[in-house]
Parts: sequence; structure tokens; C-alpha cells
Amino acid sequence: MGFFGILLLIVVAVVIYFIAIYNKFVSLSASIDSSWSDIDVQLKRRYNLIPALIETVKGYQAYESSTLEKIVEARNMAMNSQSVHEQGVAQSMLTQSLGKLFALAEAYPNLKADTTFANLQGQLAIIEDDIQNARRYYNAVVEEYNGKLKQFPDLLVANHFSFGDRDYFKLDDAEVQEVKKMPKVDFS
Repeated sequence: MGFFGILLLIVVAVVIYFIAIYNKFVSLSASIDSSWSDIDVQLKRRYNLIPALIETVKGYQAYESSTLEKIVEARNMAMNSQSVHEQGVAQSMLTQSLGKLFALAEAYPNLKADTTFANLQGQLAIIEDDIQNARRYYNAVVEEYNGKLKQFPDLLVANHFSFGDRDYFKLDDAEVQEVKKMPKVDFS
């Protein structure tokens, strides 16, 4: 094998290597889209559960209507969010509103004892866990993808084919901390 044969093998090997890098970016990008779809499914389950929860609570006239209005407003904002960042902010607001609802429910023993309310609250807790798990997976894939964007020689392929950073799905830390600090209402 002559000089040109060896040179041809090197060029072919480099081309194959860069094709493999490109395919990895495409695969990771598809995984990000797929995992976002999983989050979206869980969020829709959450959105669909909220009206039933509100209707159950509305039956108790003494309940604070401003809390219910904030939940509806936060749900609508979340449903209309476009970007991952907007979705994170909206989900934080919705989580905070729901946290206030459940904290206030402690003050109403009849509501707290209502089986429909308890069932909906339990379903919502399961959905919240599913959202958290889906968010963790999504963020792990985004971390791997964004890391590859900065590695050499991967960054050459990423820049050439315009692969860009993807956003993490984060809840607004200030609002999450506020929910954690929310006092438990107990009139027993």
C-alpha cells in the first residue's frame, strides 16, 4: 500500500469519526425531544387533574376563592408556555399555588376528609413524582448533549452543523424555597 493508500485510509477514518460524532448529536437531540415529550405528557395529566380538584374545592363555600383563581391563572400560564425556561417558571408558580391550596385545606376538616379531594390529592402526588423523574432524565440528557458541544473535536462538528445549547428544565429556586417554607396549618 502506497502513500496515497495510507492517506486515503486516514481521510476515510477521519470522515467516519466525524459522521459518528454527528450521529451522536442527532441521537442526543432526539433523546432530548423524546424526554421533553415525556415531561409534556405528565404536565398535561397534571393540567387535566386541576379542574377536577378545583371543582371539588368549590363545593366548600368558605374556601378562599383567591387561591383557586391563582391556581387557574398559573395553570393557564403553564399551558401557554413556549420555551423550556418559561415552562420552568410557570411550573414553579403552579406548584406554589397548589402548595397553598393543600396547606389551606388543612383548615377545613370536611374538605380534608372528602374522599374525592383525598383521591385527587393522591393522584396529583403521583403525577408530581412522575414529573420530577421525567425532569431528571431530561436534564441528564441535556447535560450530556451540552457537554459534548464543548468537547474537542465534537465542537467542530457542532459548530459546523449549528448544534446549540439546550435549556435545562429548572423550577425557579426562589418559588420552590417559598413552598418549602410555607407553614403547615393545623387547627387540631
